[in-house]
Amino acid sequence: MVKVITYGTFDLLHIGHIRLLERAKTLGDYLIVGVTADDFDKARGKLNVQQNLMERVEAVRATGIADEIIVEEYEGQKIEDIQKYDVDIFTVGSDWYGKFDYLKDYCQVIYLPRTEGISSSALRTEKRQLRFGLVGESIILEKFSVECDYVNGVKLTAVCSAYPDELPERLQALPCVTSDYDTFLDHVEAVYIMSTPKLHYAQVKKALLSGKHVLCETPESLTRSQCEELHHIAKEKGLILAEGNKTAYATAYIRLILMIKAGKIGNVISVDVTSTSLSEKYFVENIDSFNRWNSIEAWGAKSLLPVFHILGSGYTNKQIISHIADDERMFDSFTKLDFVYPHAVATVKVGKGVKSENELIIAGTKGYIYVPAPWWKTDYFEIRYENMENNKRYFYQLDGEGIRYEIIAFVNAIKNQNKVTLVDESVSLAIAEVMEDYYNGKDVVRI
Repeated sequence: MVKVITYGTFDLLHIGHIRLLERAKTLGDYLIVGVTADDFDKARGKLNVQQNLMERVEAVRATGIADEIIVEEYEGQKIEDIQKYDVDIFTVGSDWYGKFDYLKDYCQVIYLPRTEGISSSALRTEKRQLRFGLVGESIILEKFSVECDYVNGVKLTAVCSAYPDELPERLQALPCVTSDYDTFLDHVEAVYIMSTPKLHYAQVKKALLSGKHVLCETPESLTRSQCEELHHIAKEKGLILAEGNKTAYATAYIRLILMIKAGKIGNVISVDVTSTSLSEKYFVENIDSFNRWNSIEAWGAKSLLPVFHILGSGYTNKQIISHIADDERMFDSFTKLDFVYPHAVATVKVGKGVKSENELIIAGTKGYIYVPAPWWKTDYFEIRYENMENNKRYFYQLDGEGIRYEIIAFVNAIKNQNKVTLVDESVSLAIAEVMEDYYNGKDVVRI
């Protein structure tokens, strides 16, 4: 009996997939089809897969062509599968020509002609055309625009900036480049807002009232009531409002949170987060721009994410200690936030005028999780125990600093209208409330 094996994602199964499977089947007597797992797809850069693993497996099974279906979970598995299943022929589409020649040491390799004019990428693009616009002055906008290239069906059509002439060439080449927000909104269906947090509320509200989906960099607003209002408008209009915090969308961070909830380190007693940078020290010392983010706006909102994800927002007491560089604008060069919960504590330290180890430590009754600096680019963490022999290390691919994962999650939420984002509304409200208390001087000690 001649055994044949092939692999693929088989997302949005189409006639091209079916024809390839049919051709593969004719090469032998028994066809094994490997369907790539979700995490493996992400590691290979396939971030916009529309169907989960089970849906894709069932779609392949429904064709009736495969004699056996397996799941491909890691790099190098093909060699193991060929040996394990005693495979005679490996086959794949001709668009991969030469890529798998290394398998010739283990079996015959055949590249089959692909069906012209159709692909999963094209179908995804066809199904989801989204005119996307960017708002703000930050250099992050250029990074964001680059990451959009990795998401099928997203087309950048506009940018709104107070200083359009100072934008990089890549952004100035967009069809609409303007400082007028109304003009900008006429050219988009969804917006990413990276302006100063002082403008977030007004810009988000106007976009929502104009029928646009919104991804807003954290914090969404600087008061809890404003944040509540924005989410109410989004629900009322059937729109997606998502808080932009790239860490929340990183695979390693998601796995970390799940392991905590599964009790891997017991009951969480303490969460310690540090986020500092001297990259903007000049701006701390020369703070005359309305558009300048202070420490708590730039780092505080991001750093509160794991606290509220892990411990929730039901703290009983908090204290904010802030080193103020400019009293009038409450521009802090360093701020420390302490939270007391019924059975836990949390500390967040942020600063633009200081430098410290930017790590995340979550302590529990059985062990602790350590995320090395910079923790917000989580691609690796350790679970450590009293008995060091039980320690485990976890590595996960993180491309593009996590921004592309954030974009695809936002776009999928729009497509599926499931209103599900990885930064829950309750977290957004808790972050906004801390920002409000800071500016109102509630629970704040200034030094």
